Amino acid sequence: MTVFAMLSSCTTTSTFVANKFLFTSEDVRSANYRVTTKTDSFTTNDGIKLVADIYHPEGLQKTPTILVRIPFSKTFSTQIRSSIIACYWASRGYTVVLQGARGRYKSGGKFYPLIHEREDGIETLKWLTKQSWYDGRLAMWGGSAFGYTQWAVADQTNPGAKTFFIQIASTNFYKMFYPGKAFSLESAVYWAIRSHGEKDRDVNPKALDKGVNHLPIIESADIAIGNTDFYNDWVNNTKENEYWEKIDGIKRAENIQAPVLLMAGWFDPFLPTQLDDFKTITTKAKASIAKETRLIVGPWGHAQSIKLPNSNKESPYRIASVFPSIPWFDHQLGVTNFPLKMAKVRIFVMGINNWRDENEWPLARTKYIPFYLHSGGKANTADGYGNIDINISTDKSEYDTYTYDPSNPVPTAGGAVLDDRSGIKLQNKIEKRQDVLVYTSSALPEDLEVTGPLKAILYVSTNTPSTDFTAKLVDVYPDGLAYNLSDGILRQDYKRDNTTPTKIEIELWPTSNVFFKGHKIRLEVSSSNFPHYDRNPNTGEFMPTATKTKIANQTIFHSKQYPSQLILPIISKTKEFGF
Repeated sequence: MTVFAMLSSCTTTSTFVANKFLFTSEDVRSANYRVTTKTDSFTTNDGIKLVADIYHPEGLQKTPTILVRIPFSKTFSTQIRSSIIACYWASRGYTVVLQGARGRYKSGGKFYPLIHEREDGIETLKWLTKQSWYDGRLAMWGGSAFGYTQWAVADQTNPGAKTFFIQIASTNFYKMFYPGKAFSLESAVYWAIRSHGEKDRDVNPKALDKGVNHLPIIESADIAIGNTDFYNDWVNNTKENEYWEKIDGIKRAENIQAPVLLMAGWFDPFLPTQLDDFKTITTKAKASIAKETRLIVGPWGHAQSIKLPNSNKESPYRIASVFPSIPWFDHQLGVTNFPLKMAKVRIFVMGINNWRDENEWPLARTKYIPFYLHSGGKANTADGYGNIDINISTDKSEYDTYTYDPSNPVPTAGGAVLDDRSGIKLQNKIEKRQDVLVYTSSALPEDLEVTGPLKAILYVSTNTPSTDFTAKLVDVYPDGLAYNLSDGILRQDYKRDNTTPTKIEIELWPTSNVFFKGHKIRLEVSSSNFPHYDRNPNTGEFMPTATKTKIANQTIFHSKQYPSQLILPIISKTKEFGF
């Protein structure tokens, strides 16, 4: 028997691998069942055959069910991974349904990400109720596009899921693609390369770079892999409209009909919107659902484990996405009477690199402290005179300037992108550029924890009709090495008169990090972070088709009248800072 056959048939080998090496946890009950497998299908109302692999525990007639709708191709590695997870669940008494989404895995039809999942998902729920082993208790599981298949049917009842476990996905794909109104170019082209055509593929970094560097960006996928319909639609629909409403629905978090375990990553593109979903559920959903819903935020990118600069250890994302599932499903479906040993909120605090349980998000004890920008009129590069502290500026030089050239944008180093280039990276090379303003605190007299949402309030001017401003939070170590923690961007139009400052707010990614004694807090300000975000050509043209560029003269004001500032969510209490 081949390795593939052993794993896909749930033999003792695959169960042993899962239980011994991958998903071990003292909170998970033992595997007590042998598992049988079969393939089944049904045809949708528009004639598409949706195919599922079904894993069933021997000796049980009716069981609770775990549904996973797979939007990936049927490959050797995909089927091995999905089979091991299915065996892990089925050997504990669940019937597991691994169904291919339209056009992927074993199912028919043309693949187009996200657009068919609500209709196909609702029909799948109805099909499940007709199965002899279905006992009416249903859980759903998955991350990213798997997670989206859950959100697409989260408002359904009779039939509907009794619980969800959604990772690295949210109800707002529009904002993931357009944070701050700029386009997440690298993530979009990466997805296009991976999912273009009939089968998924590995992404060639050279093809990715070739695509993102091309103008106009509507042709980026063409250059990277070939004309891709869904990429074209993502690029052309620059504003929230009917296209995005069909994908994101209306008030899905508020209307969710079952408790959900949300799992997010500090360097995942969906983090801000996923945290918005958690807040919405806990404040606007049914009280019983709000009470049971949980949140975990770890040191991960998009299904990626992140290497932390002060640790040789990683917290494996893929294992973390599975091992809470049995206690969670058991509790929510009433399979056992064991109490749920799971805090309302569990976060990984970087710096100290520890997990911590909390009661809410954002943390109720947070103090939002403004750190004001200062300089001697030259904050350009890390060798300039830019600094930040808790005192409003009284500088004689009340502003800093730089030029932003779209043909020479500030390069991305780390951050929240879909590919494996995400995470924490050194920023020192970037901070040598004249088009990057750098504001750095004094060495901290004691440890300072920053945990929560953060933003930069800047007073700016430009000589172009449309431009971007970016902000990045950086942890500077005593040896001078600088590592990114969070960033954000804002794209908008500006008046022709650039003599009057315009107040803007840039939402940065939420984070949790302890800046150690002797470290420095740093804010970088610029107008590009490419190719994480597409570059603004500064001309005011329709971004998807723009090819011409214009150099922008940018000004950041910082004075008593125009107090540009970085607002940090401070958890540590310290007399040294006076807060």
